[in-house]
Amino acid sequence: MPIIPGDVKRLLVKQKYHIVGAHSAVKKCRWLHKSLVENKSCYKEKFYGIRSHRCVQCTPSVIWCPNYCVYCWRVMPQDVGFTWDPLGIKSITVDDPETIFEGFIREQRRILSGYNPEGNSKVDRVKWLEAQEPKHFAISLSGEPLLYSRISELVDYIKNKGNTVFLVTNGQEPDKLADLTEPSQLYVSVSAPDERVYAKTCRPTYSDGWRRLQRSLELLSTFKCPTVLRLTLVRDVNMVNPQGYAESILKSNCDYVEVKAAMFVGGSLFRMRFENMPRHSEIKEFAEILANLTGYYIADEVLNSRVVLLSKRRK
Repeated sequence: MPIIPGDVKRLLVKQKYHIVGAHSAVKKCRWLHKSLVENKSCYKEKFYGIRSHRCVQCTPSVIWCPNYCVYCWRVMPQDVGFTWDPLGIKSITVDDPETIFEGFIREQRRILSGYNPEGNSKVDRVKWLEAQEPKHFAISLSGEPLLYSRISELVDYIKNKGNTVFLVTNGQEPDKLADLTEPSQLYVSVSAPDERVYAKTCRPTYSDGWRRLQRSLELLSTFKCPTVLRLTLVRDVNMVNPQGYAESILKSNCDYVEVKAAMFVGGSLFRMRFENMPRHSEIKEFAEILANLTGYYIADEVLNSRVVLLSKRRK
């Protein structure tokens, strides 16, 4: 039965992943730390009102993904000399949503135990107590969540507990996307303007990866929740052909577009150079071009995250 190989699991734990059950994980977001210690917040708090200290960064598919994107921070077989089936989670008996949810809560509280204000005077006590009861789950840590066969049940379970759920998919599982329960907000990663750049940037396992992404973009307009395209841009790799990105934006009819710089962190150090990380000024210039091509509006920006938000409606 394909589960997380022992050597890979040890590496994940060393990298501060908290493993949940057979295939899920939680990891401390840097913005959880900054919110508790420095009273600073993630761009999602500014853009969408998500409180950084009450957000869980999680995944039900920690190492399984059909793409090997060059900018991704996750562990990949070719980076660490181990092997596993990138689609292996499809063939195992998976954990149930309740077990995963309870594991997410348990591991988030373990992370927070290191921030107890009794031992850390920099931590805001009110925030720390609030953080013990998370209200938002960002299913975006690593891997492709739609490979988890019970993803709709997990989204339902989390929402029924009174929480919000942001779910990020790479668009490689359009059939699963078509049946997905509405999250609070749905993201599709669009990291290339055309099929040639897609092959170079996302390195898909599926031979029809570009077609699968196009099908997923077409499905976005069927969702009632807010929808977002996330463009993760790598200088000298995929930061080209804004017209191609504009076509994807218009095809999806998404509510928002996050134009964001790829960050030189984690596993991306194996596949990128520091020079591939665009400056915020470059991201903003690219976003302005996209705004002109699509009719979307520049709604906001956060310099230290090198991200610009486009909105379909002026807000």
